[in-house]
Amino acid sequence: MNENRSVFALDGITGMLIATVLLLIILVGLTIWGIGVQNTSANNFYDIKDEQLIKMISVDNSKHLVDVK
Repeated sequence: MNENRSVFALDGITGMLIATVLLLIILVGLTIWGIGVQNTSANNFYDIKDEQLIKMISVDNSKHLVDVK
């Protein structure tokens, strides 16, 4: 039998709390990063030039977008 048991071992309550805190920190970090990317994208306006020349399937369609900044 395993006589060396502890509630506060890394595979017990302490490990669960460390994993939970780590996951919450990752969640907060990704949320803050996502909000920052969304704000940057929302403030980055663009204009479409030569709308009549845009083809349905073409690799050159990205050349019609111009940043207004």
